[in-house]
Amino acid sequence: MKILGIDPGSTRAGYAVIEYESSHKKPILITAGILHTQSANKNELLADLFTSCTHLIETHHPDIAGIETLRFAKNVSTGIEVAQSRGVLICTIVQHQIPLYEFSPLEIKQGMTGYGNADKHSITRAVQQTLDASLCAGQPDDVFDAIAIALVTAYAYKNLKQRK
Repeated sequence: MKILGIDPGSTRAGYAVIEYESSHKKPILITAGILHTQSANKNELLADLFTSCTHLIETHHPDIAGIETLRFAKNVSTGIEVAQSRGVLICTIVQHQIPLYEFSPLEIKQGMTGYGNADKHSITRAVQQTLDASLCAGQPDDVFDAIAIALVTAYAYKNLKQRK
């Protein structure tokens, strides 16, 4: 099963695609990075985000996806911009009929480290201990966050599936 993880931001979005099967010893990182946007104009940036996300989905054909929910932003204008980007990403995923799971930052931190107030370094270390993240060396935190979101989505889906 391929899982897409998305970490939305105001000007860029981290993404990760992992493969997770119960027969594997651990998840496999297929790809991770930043969705490409080229415009400084916010409306065109959102269109670029849609195009990049569409290309990612059509290239990797994920079975399910996970995205981080919007946390309260101290800067209202930044919060609005993240919400707009998140809306474009959600719309793109849903248009491709991919089941989407949403997780708060607290749920992602707890799922990866067991501690809801974990810092960025702890998330990065947990990701590196879970899978070979050498593909992501030198990448920004958004990439490691997206991998964490994909992993938490995989674990949540596995638990939901086992309950049926």
